[in-house]
Amino acid sequence: MIQINQTASFAVEDILFCFALESEAAEVFKGHNVLITGIGKVNAAYELTKAILKKKPSVIINLGSAGSSCFQKGDVICCTKFVQRDMDVRGLGFALYETPLSGLPPVLEYGLLMDNLQEGICGTGDNFEMGHCSDAYNVVDMEAYALAMIAMKENIPFLSLKYISDGADDNAAEDWTVQVHKAAIAYGKILGLIKESEAIS
Repeated sequence: MIQINQTASFAVEDILFCFALESEAAEVFKGHNVLITGIGKVNAAYELTKAILKKKPSVIINLGSAGSSCFQKGDVICCTKFVQRDMDVRGLGFALYETPLSGLPPVLEYGLLMDNLQEGICGTGDNFEMGHCSDAYNVVDMEAYALAMIAMKENIPFLSLKYISDGADDNAAEDWTVQVHKAAIAYGKILGLIKESEAIS
């Protein structure tokens, strides 16, 4: 069992672990129910929808690297709110980040909060952000909003943990390549899939 908080725990075999890239899962998640979605909102939405129909998971756990100018590199942040940061239809009178005629607010609130982790707001967009300057979100990625929205519409519990790999600044690309391999080990420890003594830095 993986304990998320005092009221939520799930059998490992009932969990769908979602990553954008295989490098983020590494060897730690081998043998578990892993979905590699590919990069971006469209890939994430397509692959998760197919996996839900086939596997019918009890919970979806989204794990991946992310940038932030608010948190430190190496932090793992639990995101429970999501913004589609490249959605901008203000020219037609809609609020920034609001998807027109969707019935959804600009900030999507959906997700489990994991004990002992900092909470964040994830801004998802189809670009690698290197100049983060928004007050609406404090973590940036390229998939989580799509995953959270689908989980919400399918009424499946959702947990999103983001390993901060870069500062979402002009060093982001270089930092990401160095840090991304450390994410799987951090997740393995937090979720109890590996012991501290087994972790290799």
